[in-house]
Amino acid sequence: MTILVTGATGNVGRHLVHQLLAEGRTVRALTRNPANANLPSEVEVVKGELTDAARLAGVFDGANAAFLITFDGATYAPLTNGAEIVALAREAGVERVALLEGDVEGSALSQAVADGGLPWTRLGPYEFMSNLREWIPSIRDEGVVREAFPEAKSAMVHDADIAAVARAALTEEGHAGQTYWITGPAAITTREKVDILAAGLGRNIRYVELSTEEVTAQWRESGFSEEDVEFFLQMRTDPPEAGYTVQPTVEKVTGRPARSLAEWVREHAAEFGPSDA
Repeated sequence: MTILVTGATGNVGRHLVHQLLAEGRTVRALTRNPANANLPSEVEVVKGELTDAARLAGVFDGANAAFLITFDGATYAPLTNGAEIVALAREAGVERVALLEGDVEGSALSQAVADGGLPWTRLGPYEFMSNLREWIPSIRDEGVVREAFPEAKSAMVHDADIAAVARAALTEEGHAGQTYWITGPAAITTREKVDILAAGLGRNIRYVELSTEEVTAQWRESGFSEEDVEFFLQMRTDPPEAGYTVQPTVEKVTGRPARSLAEWVREHAAEFGPSDA
């Protein structure tokens, strides 16, 4: 069984590659830049881009299953060429697909997969724990987190748990036609995220609350469009219920409890700089 993993150097894809290899699976990894992929030698690394079907020739050949991200891994914009991707997968004989959604409402690619008759499983995480890497510079250099909306809650999930659900969907029976909302074990506020980071890193981290005006100005200065800014505000002030409702999906599908944010912090502590000890 050969499994194609797209977005293979991303936060979820890289975990999935390693989990599949640990099971003895044959893995083909799609990436824009194979020279910098830094994947295990057992992996067949191929060059290509999901945004351009012309650059996917042969990528699906011989693959029994495929993990597909539904967005451009560089810009996070939704893919618009779903029909072309599905045609290539069907022609190559792909038998099942797991789709990592970038939007809780679904995607054009997932609709194309369903319309094309491929057995599918949709994966709907809301927020990745790896998003906290955005705080690395200010924590490392100043011991500070500057964020708005201190009481906003998120049932953020460990990237490896998303990968574990994907692995099950790609290698086990009983997942076809399922949409899995994937969360961590708790809904955590912004303040609590900072506290968990401080405890796990052994550092004093000061939380500086930004106003709505300050945070929107930062987003605009970072180059985000007004549409993006509006979306970010909605997600923080009026998020969908799925964003803060803990689901038992990880344990139900994989047989092991979802990893906590404290676990994620321990695994990535070195990225945030030395502790105060």
